[in-house]
Amino acid sequence: MKRFLMAAACLLLTVNLSAQLNITNTTSVVDVVQNALLGQGIVVSNISYNGSTANVGSSQGNVKLFNDQGGNFPFSSGVLLTTDGGSGTVSYDPDLTAIATNNVTNGVVLEFDFIPTGDTLSFNYMFASSEYPNYVCSGFNDVFGFFISGPGFNGPFQYNAENIALVPNTNVPVAINTVNSGSAGGSGNPTTCANQDPNWQSNSVYYTTSYNGTTGYPYGGGTVSLSANADLICGQTYHIKIAISNVGDQALNSGVFLEANSFSSNTVDISISSDQSVNDSTLVEGCTQGTVTFSRPTTQTGDTLIVVYTTGGQAVEGVDYTSLGQNGIITFLPGEDTISIVIDPIQDGIDEGPELLTINAYTITPCGDTVYSEGFTYITEEPFSEVIVSDTTIYCDNDSVLTEVYTIEGFEPYTYEWIQLPNGNVYTSGDSVYLEAYQNQTNYYIVQSTDACGFVFEDTMEIIVDQTLAVDTAFAGPTPCGESSGFVTANVSGNVGQPQLNWSGPGPNSPNGIDASAWGNLSSGWYYFEVSDSRCTVYDSAFVDQESVPVADFTATPSSGTAPLPVTFTNNSTGGSSYEWDFGNGNGVTVFDLGTQYQTYGDAQNVYDVSLIVYGGSCSDTAWAQITIIPFLALDYSKPNVFTPDGDNKNDVFTFNPVNAKNIDVVITNRWGNVVFESTGDPTQAVWDGTNKSSGNPCGEGTYFYQATFYGFQGEEVQEQGFIQLVK
Repeated sequence: MKRFLMAAACLLLTVNLSAQLNITNTTSVVDVVQNALLGQGIVVSNISYNGSTANVGSSQGNVKLFNDQGGNFPFSSGVLLTTDGGSGTVSYDPDLTAIATNNVTNGVVLEFDFIPTGDTLSFNYMFASSEYPNYVCSGFNDVFGFFISGPGFNGPFQYNAENIALVPNTNVPVAINTVNSGSAGGSGNPTTCANQDPNWQSNSVYYTTSYNGTTGYPYGGGTVSLSANADLICGQTYHIKIAISNVGDQALNSGVFLEANSFSSNTVDISISSDQSVNDSTLVEGCTQGTVTFSRPTTQTGDTLIVVYTTGGQAVEGVDYTSLGQNGIITFLPGEDTISIVIDPIQDGIDEGPELLTINAYTITPCGDTVYSEGFTYITEEPFSEVIVSDTTIYCDNDSVLTEVYTIEGFEPYTYEWIQLPNGNVYTSGDSVYLEAYQNQTNYYIVQSTDACGFVFEDTMEIIVDQTLAVDTAFAGPTPCGESSGFVTANVSGNVGQPQLNWSGPGPNSPNGIDASAWGNLSSGWYYFEVSDSRCTVYDSAFVDQESVPVADFTATPSSGTAPLPVTFTNNSTGGSSYEWDFGNGNGVTVFDLGTQYQTYGDAQNVYDVSLIVYGGSCSDTAWAQITIIPFLALDYSKPNVFTPDGDNKNDVFTFNPVNAKNIDVVITNRWGNVVFESTGDPTQAVWDGTNKSSGNPCGEGTYFYQATFYGFQGEEVQEQGFIQLVK
């Protein structure tokens, strides 16, 4: 097998393998049953279609064959029975009528007798419907069933038949209201589902929408692969009815998929699988192991079953794959329904082409018949990949080049890494990337493709940049502040043909411009240059700066105080040529240097606004400051010597009645020197109500002594002491 990796600048090819079912209905009903549905251990007779044996020799529109061309469907092939496409009605059928909640209309009833060579029946199926999801939990749903009758059956349907289309491990029939997403549809009510199965929501594990959109699967949802099973008596005659119909109308259709050759008795199924993420049909040396799965119906697990198998094909055990180590015998113990063994291909490095591996097995049924089963796969070598890459030459430096890569005939998915040379660092990853392409040099990259097996193949890619057009210089001359006397000029070289030149600006969206290499009488700002020749376009830019841009700034020290207040003004401005001072007190001056200025402020007003205007070129800038005069606040207080704390709201507290006091510290003691009241700081707290500070009890009448310190807003500090007469 060869695998090709291709990469080219600005080139992308994709391969999209989507799920697709190929549906046909050109096969007679008899051939469908005998050749597509039946497996090992079953002999069929008396086939009928919709109640008649006359039509089974021809094809019918709702009895179809399907095969999976995308490899994503659970069944590779089989039989599809649908409610639509057939002829006539199935309203006559009593079993469909029994399970329907409304009138049975169109559909298909496929019936036949069969004799099993074993003591079990098993076949695989999937039910799907367009009534999913809107009509989940409604009272109008399409119906289907597998009604089997014969020895050992005593069910409620015609001829004591039982419906074996059941939710796994329950006696609940599979239906739209019993197997769904677990949520009622827009036209449904959860109670309706709960009435059919109280545990209906737990059945959501058997529901899927994975195949919605698949060609040949026109349904809104359906079941996963399920198995219908029944216990039989070897050699006896049984009858089965496989039926499906629309109910109430013919608007929304349903179908049941039956796996090819799965309708069998006491057959051990053999399947050989590999890693589906790499290749689900072959084994690859050095990549994937295979699993051989022997399985028997769950209804057969009560006894020990011995299976004898042999290997065949071109692939040789012990040479092309490791020994299976089972001596050709598989033994199912009671309770076991599946046994798996591993096939491990040997990577020998020899190109032998795909080698067929077959596994054939047989078992002896309770009737003494021999039932054969077979599975097969292919073993292939590690793929050889030829990497094809197209070198690219560009004549204009675009900074980067879009490059896209794809791989064919390998094992998806693929990952890609682009390694930049000569540093060997991983530059980027992905199948569609931008690669750097520097001017006038060859840019080298290695692209590595890694497939799902981990096989890595690579090749180099060259991006050659051969650009000759260049802007050698783009120069700008300044302009004085606020004026338009700047200029820009550019020099170009390497042009092919007559170059087209253009300056524009100021700013990227300016409508102003000139088709020339130089431009004068410009204000400050960015100007953009563009030159084009017959191959390429190159861009550049230049900034016209301003000279002598004035920035006004000064400091006033101090900026507040009491009058008279001397203030020093320090000029910190830049870019100026003249300076205009207004000191806010009627004085002003214009100077031509950064010299310090001095002013003294009186108390004629509280705030003086000071400004400095700085001039430079045709521009100016202004700075402001304020000088605040703090008025003098005189400290005052009284010194009462008696108060009467008797609760009559007259002279009940002792206070100094302070004016313009910033803080007051006071201590009051009795005649023995014990402190009865104390306050510091806040003047409003220097108030005594005649109670003892420590005990909270009222002080008795008598003489008390105070010591107080008063602090004013102008820095005053006055100490006082005296006595107080407390009278009650």
